[in-house]
Amino acid sequence: MEDMKRPPEPPSPPPPSALPSSPLPSFSGRLHDPRTAVSAGRLLGAAVGICFATGVISHFLQHPPGWAVDVLPSRPVWGYRFSQGVHVASGIAAIPLLLVKLWTVYPRLFVWPPVRSARHGLERLSVAVLVGATTFELFSGLLNTVQWYPWPFSFVPVHFAVAWLLVGALLLHVAVKWPDITAHWRRTSQASAALSAEGDGADRRSLLLGLTAAVGAVTLTTVGQSFTPLKRFDLLAPRHPDHGPQGLPVNRTAAAAGVLPALSRVREWRLEVTGPRPFSLDLAALRELEQHAVVLPIACVEGWSRSAHWSGVRIRDLRERAGAPPGTRLRVVSLERHGAYRVMEMGSDYADDPLTLLALRLDGQVLSPDHGYPARIIAPNRPGVLQTKWVSRLEAL
Repeated sequence: MEDMKRPPEPPSPPPPSALPSSPLPSFSGRLHDPRTAVSAGRLLGAAVGICFATGVISHFLQHPPGWAVDVLPSRPVWGYRFSQGVHVASGIAAIPLLLVKLWTVYPRLFVWPPVRSARHGLERLSVAVLVGATTFELFSGLLNTVQWYPWPFSFVPVHFAVAWLLVGALLLHVAVKWPDITAHWRRTSQASAALSAEGDGADRRSLLLGLTAAVGAVTLTTVGQSFTPLKRFDLLAPRHPDHGPQGLPVNRTAAAAGVLPALSRVREWRLEVTGPRPFSLDLAALRELEQHAVVLPIACVEGWSRSAHWSGVRIRDLRERAGAPPGTRLRVVSLERHGAYRVMEMGSDYADDPLTLLALRLDGQVLSPDHGYPARIIAPNRPGVLQTKWVSRLEAL
């Protein structure tokens, strides 16, 4: 009876080994191990590498330095469409890869003390820059596809500069972590086999299978905006290749560009062409010139693209009529009064190409105002922002 009345003894204190070793939270869980981190990291590295390479191509086609204007090729006609489509698709695919990679390594982000040696400090620095730059690049790029810019800086130059910072941090991180990467790169390596023996092998395979499914799902539901055979699955992309005026998307409407007042006076419109023998043509006279038909894609930096039938006058024929010789580059001026791309320089390779037109019709119909009425540029292997709309002047340089 006395034992039953005795109050319960307080619980024993935890052993010293169970006490937290730092004031920060301690994390535990399966798959936060080097093998899983390497498996996710090599997939993320491949996606980031492809995204970076195609992004450099996109940047130099969109913003060529002066020495490269006459060097950039106009063929293949689908070149920019392919490289920019891959750029956006690989960037979107990298987002779930980044999230899983961070999940596998986040316990190590809170180790204490934060720096234990010079090598460890270098590793921590590379990780901080790498995580920050990768997160910024992927999510700012994603916002760019929907043309939402909730920041005070210009997207293109900052996005391009941070891409190089990302690559530098990635190379530094790989160099520091090379011993771990080589130890866990192959499933049959000794270190990976030891981890699998602990029972994580099946869980790791399930994680990677789910990751592959997630990457496949986001790719399938967005890539149709540029790879039109999959357009029926285009559920999450901000553009559908068939939606827009005359069945073709637009990024900048005539109203947004502020050209509607000028288009209301289209009877006064003249195409001015300068050169040794300058001339001007009204719309009726332009339509009387020899017309040519081409099938070329519009491919925008936001990732969408679609091929269409265009007809109009060859740029090289207009240049020749103005007395400018082959190999002469052109400056194209739009009716648009403001905007970064209202004036565009066209390299000699594009101006010489027989597929480069001053287009007057789209899919057999007169251009709508949103597609550049009364005349616009259409050229092969060219970013959409350089396919100038509402053209008013061609200058042979």
